[in-house]
Amino acid sequence: MTSPSAIASSPASAARLTLQWEGIAADTTTIRSLDWDRSRFDIEFGLRNGTTYNAFLVRGERTALVDTSHAKFRDSWLPLLATQIDPQAIDYLIVSHTEPDHSGLIGDLIDRNPEIEIVGSKVAIQFLENQVHRPFRSRAVKSGDGLDLGRHPESGVEHRFEFLSAPNLHWPDTIFSFDHGTGILYTCDAFGLHYCSDELFDSDPGAIAPDFRFYYDCLMGPNARSVLQAMKRMEALPPIRTIAVGHGPLLRHHLDLWLGDYREWSTGRSKGEAYAAVCYMSQYGFCDRISQAIARGIGKAEAQVQLVDLRATDPQELSALVGEASAVVVPTWPAQPDSDLQASIGTLLAALQPKQWVGCYDAFGGNDEAIDTVADRLRSLGQNTGFEPLRIRQVPDATDYQRCEEAGTDLGQLLTKEKTIAAMKSLDADLDKALGRLSGGLYVVTARQGEGDGVRSGAMVASWVSQASFDPPGITVAVARDRAIEALMQVGDRFVLNILGEQNHQQLLRHFLRRFPPGADRFAGVNLLEGAAAGGPVLGDALAFLGCRVAQRMEGPDHWIIYAVVEEGNVADTNAATAVHHRKVGNHY
Repeated sequence: MTSPSAIASSPASAARLTLQWEGIAADTTTIRSLDWDRSRFDIEFGLRNGTTYNAFLVRGERTALVDTSHAKFRDSWLPLLATQIDPQAIDYLIVSHTEPDHSGLIGDLIDRNPEIEIVGSKVAIQFLENQVHRPFRSRAVKSGDGLDLGRHPESGVEHRFEFLSAPNLHWPDTIFSFDHGTGILYTCDAFGLHYCSDELFDSDPGAIAPDFRFYYDCLMGPNARSVLQAMKRMEALPPIRTIAVGHGPLLRHHLDLWLGDYREWSTGRSKGEAYAAVCYMSQYGFCDRISQAIARGIGKAEAQVQLVDLRATDPQELSALVGEASAVVVPTWPAQPDSDLQASIGTLLAALQPKQWVGCYDAFGGNDEAIDTVADRLRSLGQNTGFEPLRIRQVPDATDYQRCEEAGTDLGQLLTKEKTIAAMKSLDADLDKALGRLSGGLYVVTARQGEGDGVRSGAMVASWVSQASFDPPGITVAVARDRAIEALMQVGDRFVLNILGEQNHQQLLRHFLRRFPPGADRFAGVNLLEGAAAGGPVLGDALAFLGCRVAQRMEGPDHWIIYAVVEEGNVADTNAATAVHHRKVGNHY
């Protein structure tokens, strides 16, 4: 390491924003922006450990900065950078991708150094032109292109960058940058995790592994095919010593573990032929986030999914991805699209095949083609309706994203229906009957988060519930991957376990076993005791309730095992018995 470490506090100390400046290799330092208290990110998935935004400074004969930071760090990040180097001495800014959490200070940097040359993918340069609203020097690069910083006069290390295109990880403009001098691969979002800590590297894999997997599932899993393509390009590089990620600790000590996980998870998601192509238009309306919510829902049903950017995907690849998909999800497009987008829409429509499942959603871009017009056009081509049009009538809030995710799950279940039936038939009959003799109580799990228009809520019938600890009092609940409520039961979240009574459980059971359409109010017409528990609604006709906080999650093949600490509870009738569920078979509900 060649640079001293430094930690600076942001003036907004109440928000716990700090900075970390530290050497990571020869002539290479990182500026990590630590956002300790951020609790939500991207498609409204929860963060339990905050996040970081990582940038890097590399010095040879010339100097390059890799990415910047979130605009919330403007008052502290730019002054810290200036204490280490005159911004006018930075020759290049390598833009890994243009999402605001990494590009929020690019405009400020251009103001301080108008001669800086911005290096990025062609799509990234186009995005930046609409983002910074000021002229700048630029160089568009693609896989195989390079940038030579020359040899550092003191260390003697020659820093030569090689670029790898990595579209859709998780934006269409992403590039990786490999420094041949240090063996560091800069990947921005890919291989990252939302985990805020002063620990610079992955020294404790057990501590960060759950957040690493959760981040993959939310952001990278929907593009598993693109992940494998990027990893194939990485194999052609010399040995990688460090993966310098854009979020969380840098990966150095356990590279084989993290790369193996990505390869295994992505290969599993890419097997077979049935997948959904979720189309979107980058930087148009709320396409990016809505498409991610739909894709996440599809993935929860163990179906495969591929996000497809209508602006950045070349016609041949677009035609193949759409034509080979079992389901296609389409956004509303501008009423007067530009010529390139119009051509992509034409390619999309021409590639649709009979008997595909299709769905559409409002992009809410301000000047969209009416969603009914888009839906009618899709129906006229003879496709099956995967879900009803997802109408967005306001700036999307948490309930809209939840509705989109639930619609995606319904579509994913259509794609996996045959596989599910085959699995149900594959279990040995005697074993199936023996498993069916396991009995359990009957419960309704409820959860609610947010306030006002941003409230998200969920409910499900559960029977796989057990007490798991005395001190503290704890329980386990098995939650199927495709349950909508699963998104509200992350570590730190609260929920309510409503225990049903033997004498009066039938009505509640019938209500919550119904199939609810996406976004439907699960509690309409149900007697609730509002405010009785912190985590969610308490059912007025339940025998008892337990207010719980999620402490751990363990991943099973088709369920999450949730361990929760019980924080409160009450019983309505101490003489009544709990309803019991006796199954006949052991391979489905």
